[in-house]
Amino acid sequence: MTTFLDYLVVLAVAALLLAPSLYGTARERRIDRQLRKAAAGRSAVHATPVTRSAQKSSSRSTVPSTATW
Repeated sequence: MTTFLDYLVVLAVAALLLAPSLYGTARERRIDRQLRKAAAGRSAVHATPVTRSAQKSSSRSTVPSTATW
């Protein structure tokens, strides 16, 4: 019976030591998937030409510059 408990303790300690590493690896893989998905979406958007109209001076922000204070 003590041998079984010894194995159980070793497995519990191993799980405690490996858990943060496994969690970090899973998180990194999730972030990588999100980045690949975003890059693929951006590529699809850039594949179509975008026409921009000229910006009018009245459409600019009217907030005064802080350098004049």
